[in-house]
Amino acid sequence: MTLGNNVINGHHLTFDEALKIYQDESIDTLTLVQEAYKVRHHYYGKKVKLNMILNAKSGICPEDCGYCGQSRDVKQKSQRYALIPENQIVEGAKVASENKIGTYCIVMSGRGPSDKEISHITDSVEQIKRNHPQLKICACLGLTNEQQAESLKNSGVDRYNHNINTSANYHDEVVTTHSFDDRVNTINIMKEKNISPCSGVICGMGESDEDIIDMAFTLNQLDADSIPVNFLHPIKGTKFGSMDDLTPMKCIRILCMFRLINPTKEIRIAGGREVNLRSLQSLSLMVANSIFVGDYLITGGQPNQMDYDMIQDLGFEIDY
Repeated sequence: MTLGNNVINGHHLTFDEALKIYQDESIDTLTLVQEAYKVRHHYYGKKVKLNMILNAKSGICPEDCGYCGQSRDVKQKSQRYALIPENQIVEGAKVASENKIGTYCIVMSGRGPSDKEISHITDSVEQIKRNHPQLKICACLGLTNEQQAESLKNSGVDRYNHNINTSANYHDEVVTTHSFDDRVNTINIMKEKNISPCSGVICGMGESDEDIIDMAFTLNQLDADSIPVNFLHPIKGTKFGSMDDLTPMKCIRILCMFRLINPTKEIRIAGGREVNLRSLQSLSLMVANSIFVGDYLITGGQPNQMDYDMIQDLGFEIDY
């Protein structure tokens, strides 16, 4: 195949081309990996970016997202606490810096932050930037307005994460308490304030093949700099708690399409990689160039050393 070289040379896949490639059973998944690796290597070589999450506020949320253990519909939440003190947020950054993490992600549950919470976060970020100026700060706080975005930018926030999660067509099957346009609006506000947009998806929630390809193209149109690809980790008590639509090879195939449709972007393997990719985690790094290290919001990750060993065994190197 010449697919990877064509993309490197400037060919932009159409929706129909991408869907046909994704669904074509005669195209072996490992062949797709080879083509996606050409693109990954062209833009990122053998470097891997590391990211770490801090769950700064947990389980307090009025939204009904069907995948989330912090949703209002989940009766028993494993973790529930208000916004943690500034010193704990700052200490988390120190841990990230000591563990070769390039991006430190401060995450809050809820529909969106209050102005008081924004002030709490910005004060913390200012301290972090004084102590660890090399550390990239990503905030994930929910729906925001222009004034809040301005405050985040002025404090030193480099990136803002707000996932589209699914396609516009499938959105109402996932959540009803906010719209797809609400999410896109927040991403666009961040872009207007010169904050790097990070937006990704969750695959495995019953969406169609067309939805998966549509997600990749939507993020291309939004020009998201970083695209975290999550694979559903079913949580008991949620709408999708018994869903089991993924296999390791399907996950790899999805990652290949996101790379080929968004060739220059940071493609990050995110939540659910350990339970869905299983023994193929290292293969996924032939396509993606970024991973989360450590635990996620309310689900655990694998020990950090396993990720460092995986990167080294591949002959790759940490980019921080």
